[in-house]
Amino acid sequence: MKYVLPLIPLLIVALTGQAGEPKKLIGVPYGKHPRQVLDFYQASSDKPTPVVFYIHGGGWRGGDKKTNPSAFLAKGISVVAINYRYVQNGVQEKLMPPVKAPLEDAARALQFIRSKSAEWNLDKKRIGATGGSAGGCSSLYLAFHDDMAQPDSKDPIARESTRLYCAAVNGAQTSLDPKELREWMPNYAYGAHAFGVKNLDTLLKQRDKYLTWIKEYSPIEHASKDDPPIGLFYGGDKNAKIGDSPKDPTHSPILGIQLEKKLKAIGVDVVLVYPGRPNAMYKNSTEYLIDRLRK
Repeated sequence: MKYVLPLIPLLIVALTGQAGEPKKLIGVPYGKHPRQVLDFYQASSDKPTPVVFYIHGGGWRGGDKKTNPSAFLAKGISVVAINYRYVQNGVQEKLMPPVKAPLEDAARALQFIRSKSAEWNLDKKRIGATGGSAGGCSSLYLAFHDDMAQPDSKDPIARESTRLYCAAVNGAQTSLDPKELREWMPNYAYGAHAFGVKNLDTLLKQRDKYLTWIKEYSPIEHASKDDPPIGLFYGGDKNAKIGDSPKDPTHSPILGIQLEKKLKAIGVDVVLVYPGRPNAMYKNSTEYLIDRLRK
């Protein structure tokens, strides 16, 4: 998709204080749609800073970029939080599948951030994605997908990389394949809307019809040995095991257990944390990102 920044005055609030103090930019557009905006919180530093790239949750159908960046700013890590088009916006725009809207926006916003690295004093190599639920799924999609940069594009933003330095996610969906998910958890019901389908039962019955899209947009399908370090954080049943029907299958640690299994098999650095698997070094995704991005 071709993106062109609007030629209207930008509605940006800049709070810079005295000259040289960190910036706070709210509502910076990275595309034409009203939801293609981001907030930038600059850490104080005399050298380029790492970046936390926050993608909000909400099932790709709701939610907002509002976040508290203070824990990262205190450690010299800048934060960018994005809004993106919802799945229903994808339906309105006749995108197929509708999940292209949030996922393409996440990739474009990441490229936009890199294009601003000199102006915003960012280390474009050290960008770690994070988010909960659907925002975590988007983060994993970026972490595993081959670089979507277009080196020969006339658009300088499109030439920027979409690869990440690391990702740390909370309650993230790791697959969008109904067959795989039902094998993991018989009561799983989430995700059919990503493909414009009414429910997971229907998607499962028509899986062959949608299989190309399922393979393209399911994060676990893209995992390979050259992927960045991954932190997976979940709540839920501490005794989670494959074949269970947990109370909250959409955010179950079973999703992380299955992704961890694949990542370990191909040699990707992965940390999985849930009530049955505490971690002495990383209690949450914030601690993981601070540690990894400062290395």
